[in-house]
Amino acid sequence: MSGAIKPICILDDDFSVLNSLRELLDSDGLEARTFDNPDQFLAYAGEHPVKLAVLDVWLPQMNGIDVQERLREVSPETLVIIITGREEPAIHAAAMEAGAFGFLGKPFDDEVFLALVRGALGEAV
Repeated sequence: MSGAIKPICILDDDFSVLNSLRELLDSDGLEARTFDNPDQFLAYAGEHPVKLAVLDVWLPQMNGIDVQERLREVSPETLVIIITGREEPAIHAAAMEAGAFGFLGKPFDDEVFLALVRGALGEAV
């Protein structure tokens, strides 16, 4: 399956979130690649096809909305799901205006997350 489906990239500064989402996606037969640094993620996305990225909003280096906007420059075809521990209407609106496929507040239900991922991947799953 890993040959047909590109890994889902996850960017978060919380290692427990990275590990749990990677394990969740793995248990659903999906491959995940995790990043805790926006620049490393953007460099990867600029050199590898990324169908879907899961981006945390509140990162020490830059916020996830800025990452989303820079991602559009290096990989415009990548779909984005924004996750955040602090839901703010302005952030939600900015993410959706920037073209996010979905937006989830932490903590979120595993099945809701997987359904959103499956929806973003469409027929590829």
